[in-house]
Amino acid sequence: MKEAKLIVNKDFVIGEIDKRLYGSFVEHMRRVVYTGIYEPTHPLADKQGFRTDVIDLLKELNIPIIRYPGGNFVSGYDWTDGIGPVEKRPTRLELAWKVHETNEVGIDEFVDWTKKVNTELMAAVNLGTGSAKEAGNMVEYCNHSGGTYWSDLRKAFGHKQPHHIKLWCLGNEMDGPWQINHLTADDYGKKAKETAKIMKWVDPSIELVACGSSDPALASFPDWDRVVLENTYEDIEYLSIHRYYFYENNILDYLYSYIDMNNYIKSIVSTIDFVKAKKRTKKTVHISFDEYNVVNPVINQTIDTHAEWEKPKGESVAALIDLLALAGMICALMNNSDRVKIACQALLINEGGLINVQEGGSSIKQGTFLLFRELIKHGNGSALYTRIESAKAESNKYGDVPIVYGSAIYNQKDKKVTFFLLNYSMDDDVKVDINLQSFGKLLPIEHAILEGNDLFAGNTYDEPEKIILKKTSIDFSNDSNFHFILPKLSWNMIQFSHLN
Repeated sequence: MKEAKLIVNKDFVIGEIDKRLYGSFVEHMRRVVYTGIYEPTHPLADKQGFRTDVIDLLKELNIPIIRYPGGNFVSGYDWTDGIGPVEKRPTRLELAWKVHETNEVGIDEFVDWTKKVNTELMAAVNLGTGSAKEAGNMVEYCNHSGGTYWSDLRKAFGHKQPHHIKLWCLGNEMDGPWQINHLTADDYGKKAKETAKIMKWVDPSIELVACGSSDPALASFPDWDRVVLENTYEDIEYLSIHRYYFYENNILDYLYSYIDMNNYIKSIVSTIDFVKAKKRTKKTVHISFDEYNVVNPVINQTIDTHAEWEKPKGESVAALIDLLALAGMICALMNNSDRVKIACQALLINEGGLINVQEGGSSIKQGTFLLFRELIKHGNGSALYTRIESAKAESNKYGDVPIVYGSAIYNQKDKKVTFFLLNYSMDDDVKVDINLQSFGKLLPIEHAILEGNDLFAGNTYDEPEKIILKKTSIDFSNDSNFHFILPKLSWNMIQFSHLN
C-alpha cells in the first residue's frame, strides 16, 4: 500500500464556491431534448410531454443551473419558431446537427420544465444568424413585465409572469469554423458589444457571458479571447470557455486531463487580467466554463449513427474511467473557484449524460449522476489550498504526476470540512494521513467511495449498478489527526464536522 499526506489550513482560501459551478447543459441535439427530457407518447409523460421519471431523478440531483438551447444549435435558431401554439410551429432543417427541428419545445416550455426540476436557466441568444435586435426582443419577451409587443405576446401565450432569466450567453463558440456564421474575433466582439447594450437596456439586471475560446488547440487561442475582451470587457460579467477530453488509448493521459484543464484556465485568467490592466479598470471578469466533458469512443462506438435528416439514435455510457477523469476536472474547477464561477457539464441526458433513458422505456443513473449528487450536496463553501504529497505515476503527456489529486472545501456555516480525493493508481490503494489542527476539534462524519470492478464498464439497463456509491469508516488517533484509505482507481468524499 502506498502512502500520501495532505496539508491544508482553513485560513488559506482560494475562493468561494458558486453553486452554479455544478451546472449542466441541455441542447437541441440528438436525444437530449426529444426522446430525452421530452417524450409526449411515453407512459410517464406529463401534460406538457415531459418525462416525469426524468423530472424525479433531476429533483434528486438538484442541479443549480442548466444552459439552453445550445450549443451549436443556437447559431441557426430562431427563438420565435418555438413560441405560440405548438401545432402552428414550423418544422425546420436544423443545420448544426442535420435533423428536423419540430420546435415542440421552446423557451416557454423549457422555463416550465426548469421549474419542475427546481433549477435556474442560463439562456443563449443566436449571434450566428441572429441579430442584436432579435436578442433584445427575446429578453423583452422573457423578462419584461408587460405593456409591450413582446411581453404581451408572452402573456397571450399563457405566461402572465415574466420568466426573470438572469444569465444570458452571447452566442456559442463563435471562434469555431464549424459554427453557423462563424465570425472573426473582432467582428464577434463588436457584435457582442452591441447586442449586450441592447439586452441590458431592456433589462439592466441581467448578467452576460461572451464567447471565449472553445478549444485551446485552435490557432486563434488566446488572441481570440483578448480581442473579444477588448471589445466587450465593460459590458459582460463572464467569459465562456469550452473543452472536451478524448480517450486516445492511454489511460493515464486520459485520467490526468485535469492538468490540461487547469493550465487552460490559468491562461484564460492571464488573458483576462491583461485586458483588465490595459483598460485600467477595477472590474474583474470571471470565467464560465459552460461546456466540458470527457468523450470515450471505445465504449460508445454506436452513438450518433443516424443519417442526415433522420431521427437520432443511441446514447452514451459513462464508464468508471470517464467518471474518474471527469471528477478530476471538477476538482480543477474547484481549485480555480476564485475565477471560475459557472460550469456546465455537457450534456445532461443521453449524450455524455448523467442520466440515460430509453425511448418509450426506462431511465437509469450513470455513475456520473452519483458524482454530481454528492458534489452538489456537499461541495459548497470556501475552496482551500491543498498540498498533496504522494507517489507519482508517469504519463506520456504530463510526465510524472501524483497519483492522488483532489480539493478541499470548508463550509463555515455548516461547520464541515469536506475533501474530494481521487486515487489514480492502477495497482495500489493509498493510505492518507492528514492533520486538521487549524480547524479545531473535528469528528469524522463519512467516507463515501465511487468505484467499480471494470475501468471500462458503466451503468447499463441490464446492469444499472456497475458503479455504486458505498461508505466506509475513518480512523483517527485524536480529534485532529486522521487516516483513511483511498481504494485504487476511486473517487472519494471524506467529510468532517466540528465537535462543538
